[in-house]
Amino acid sequence: MVDIGAPPPRPAGWVNRLAASPRFQALCARVPGLRGIARREGAALFDLMQGFVQSQMLSALVELRILHLLADGPARADMIATRAGLSPERMQILLQAGAAMRLLKRRGDQFALARRGAAFLAVPGLEDMVRHHSVLYGDLADPVAFLRGETDPDLARFWPYVFGADGPRDPTVTARYSRLMADSQTLVADEALAHLSLKGVRKLMDVGGGTGTFLRAVRARWPGLELALFDLPDVVAQAALPADVARHGGSFRDGALPGGADAISLVRVLYDHSDSTVAALLARVHAALPPGGQVLIVEPMSGGARPDPQTDVYFAVYTLAMQTGRTRSPAEITALLRAAGFAEISPAKGRRPYLAQVITARKAASAQEKSTPTVNAS
Repeated sequence: MVDIGAPPPRPAGWVNRLAASPRFQALCARVPGLRGIARREGAALFDLMQGFVQSQMLSALVELRILHLLADGPARADMIATRAGLSPERMQILLQAGAAMRLLKRRGDQFALARRGAAFLAVPGLEDMVRHHSVLYGDLADPVAFLRGETDPDLARFWPYVFGADGPRDPTVTARYSRLMADSQTLVADEALAHLSLKGVRKLMDVGGGTGTFLRAVRARWPGLELALFDLPDVVAQAALPADVARHGGSFRDGALPGGADAISLVRVLYDHSDSTVAALLARVHAALPPGGQVLIVEPMSGGARPDPQTDVYFAVYTLAMQTGRTRSPAEITALLRAAGFAEISPAKGRRPYLAQVITARKAASAQEKSTPTVNAS
């Protein structure tokens, strides 16, 4: 138990002790130059404290379709309150919050869609992502119990495929997570292909590729590639892909992967699973590839020694709630690739880590290369 009446701790390090000093804080508030820093730090601390309220107001804006209602032009709170089922007074509070988050903008007594709000509506799958966060909010109602592993997160049941071939197969649930994955996968595919060269690849097999979003993006940029999709049978059945794309239904937990591809992609797959499952999967990928074949790892990654404000908060907690996986750093993924026998492991690349970073590695072309895996610094 924490004694809330105890005096604040004395931080280690002179910089931290100075920052924690009320007298120094008061001085900063008065001195030009330091005043701006003090205000920004104070606002940042308050934003950390109020973050859960922002996320809930964002959820309300999405559920009530406020951004959609304002997409055609400005309106007063009373003009859209009835359509959303709120009183004008409460709608005014919600709209004011939306404007403070810069999703909306206020013009006199009217509110209009702001540039950030318009961009929000244009991002594929973003609204569905916000809607399904109600599950995660419930799981985090008692964050300490959650971190102690004393809760039974509902989020784990939202993504039943991660439990393997013996998991539930409700078609409506399968359709729900497939749609959500497909929508968000569009952005991930664009980010990945901006940092991937498939020159020289003859056939690419996407393992865990869902309904084929990544493969469709690959086909658009590399039309000459032979493509194949591997995923659970009921997921593959929903894939909207050209007739010449091979489909393989199965679970990578059950045995060997189909051969014949000289490149295998794993797009947002590793972070869904435990280290032991990932190690077994990478071993199967290695076995399925010919000498010199390559594996493409695409997913959000932890900042590792330099914690990332998105992946080390959102994705790390999200994967913990799923109970099966975790968000790994590039160094951790590199170690797993080396253990599976891969060489020529590239550094992680990506302009937007919260979408995905890309790591590539090759199966050694000879026994000598296999015994001395290297990291490609290019």
